[in-house]
Amino acid sequence: MTYSIDLRKSVVLYVDQGGSKAEASRVFNISLWCVNNWCKRENLAPKEYPTDRKRKLDWEALRRHVSEYPDAIFRERAKYFNVHIHTIEYAMKKMKITRKKNSTVQRKR
Repeated sequence: MTYSIDLRKSVVLYVDQGGSKAEASRVFNISLWCVNNWCKRENLAPKEYPTDRKRKLDWEALRRHVSEYPDAIFRERAKYFNVHIHTIEYAMKKMKITRKKNSTVQRKR
């Protein structure tokens, strides 16, 4: 969670009016690193980072592959999509797709 722009402006104003950066850090209960960073910046707005990055594995294609080939194992899916097995495992866990559980096959005891 980012600090508000009002707090950032207050800290920079405090330093500009003669307060030390270490003192501003103690007064506003923030790290000295933040104070130093904010004093160097021209724009105090928080940096925006892209939220939707390009992934190597297309999850919709994986979902279609699972519905077309329900018996395929992780290793086969990883080879098909040219990714690591853990990538398939992670994606399926996030999509809440569980591995095949065949209850009709009884184990011999």
